[in-house]
Amino acid sequence: MSSTDPLRSGLRELTRQSVRAQISDRAMKLFIEHGFEKTTIEQIAAEIGMSGRSVSRYFASKEDMVVGNLTGIGQGIAERLAARPADEPVWEALRRSLDEHVAALDRDPDGTLLATSVMLAGTPALQGALAKKQREWQELLVPLVAARLDEGGEHRELRARALAVTVLSCLNAAVGAWTDSGGSERVDVLVDVALGAVGGAAGRG
Repeated sequence: MSSTDPLRSGLRELTRQSVRAQISDRAMKLFIEHGFEKTTIEQIAAEIGMSGRSVSRYFASKEDMVVGNLTGIGQGIAERLAARPADEPVWEALRRSLDEHVAALDRDPDGTLLATSVMLAGTPALQGALAKKQREWQELLVPLVAARLDEGGEHRELRARALAVTVLSCLNAAVGAWTDSGGSERVDVLVDVALGAVGGAAGRG
């Protein structure tokens, strides 16, 4: 294998990621404008000058065009949790790990994130895809949460999973309330309300 092969492979992957981003961006605009169910792969392909078959090489389904971008959100939450001070209480560390994602929702200058949330809430196929994606987020968080728990305690992984699931459920509840309000309420406030409702018990992890 030549020394340039890794470079070529890396460039191909960057190109693939760029094309995926372009397809996803155009698809999201069509979904928001015409509705997820009414928008076809062929319409998306025509919008970007590709064939439907070519688009399918980058995305297995329309659902993947929406939730595929959410992988980075889960990774970001996990990275921020890992970067929190080791002696910080686990519940506070989890709350702070959500800050960047929550702030992005609150900024939402053109309303795209709110429109996406409305679409997710109103489309059963997307709800299933989102639930699957968030299970992947849980798997990223569980070992990081477990590392912050008392090593001598019983059922350490179970407690870590319960905390990760609870935090993500609170995030979902807050985003749902934000969506229902038409974006008039602040996500950071709603997240604090949701976490505060269960924090007394969960914070003792």
